Amino acid sequence: MKKYPIVIALDGTSASGKSTNAKLVARALGYVYVDTGAMYRTLAWHCLLKHVDVNDEKAVAAACRKWKTKLECAEVNGLRAVRLLVDDYFPEKEIRLPETAAAVAHVAAVPKVRAWMKKTQRDCIQFGDLVMEGRDIGTNVFPETDFKFYLDASLAERSARRAADGVNENLAARDQRDSQRAVAPLMIALGAKVLNNSSMTSAETSAWLLAEIRKLMSVEK
Repeated sequence: MKKYPIVIALDGTSASGKSTNAKLVARALGYVYVDTGAMYRTLAWHCLLKHVDVNDEKAVAAACRKWKTKLECAEVNGLRAVRLLVDDYFPEKEIRLPETAAAVAHVAAVPKVRAWMKKTQRDCIQFGDLVMEGRDIGTNVFPETDFKFYLDASLAERSARRAADGVNENLAARDQRDSQRAVAPLMIALGAKVLNNSSMTSAETSAWLLAEIRKLMSVEK
């Protein structure tokens, strides 16, 4: 019987440490890392590049339907990660620009975009066992996985983390948009293990995650 790849779903609020800890866990387990937020950012960048109005839902949906993309798994510093290429190009720096960050929430709220992203993100299992971070992995993309986690921290702590990175973002407004989105809103998945890491380091958070993952793996055997 063919073994189905394991998917570790790591959801949570902005600046809760999803990216850092997903990378740490993926590296420790030898799994493939998937940043689903980067995929939405890539579409936002593409829309800006093509002068698509990100506030025009139909125009964004059309752009998502027509763009030429493919998934690839690349290894950087010992970490295998899935990247979404557009016309064989990965806009690694462009998707982190402030203008892209400002557009991504509009793009991510489009139902047809989320449907496209769900299918594409599920296709990532072609690369093997995954650690996938985002906002709707356990609730929408891979609801069937037994490995569901939700990270959070106080608003003050998350704002401080963003400021330390040189980013000025209204996280309260972002939380509200994410949780009130009509399609696949940010919420704790059924059966997810929740961790508030306000007073924890990344090393402590990833150690907790790895311990919980190994517990679940021992139960499954």
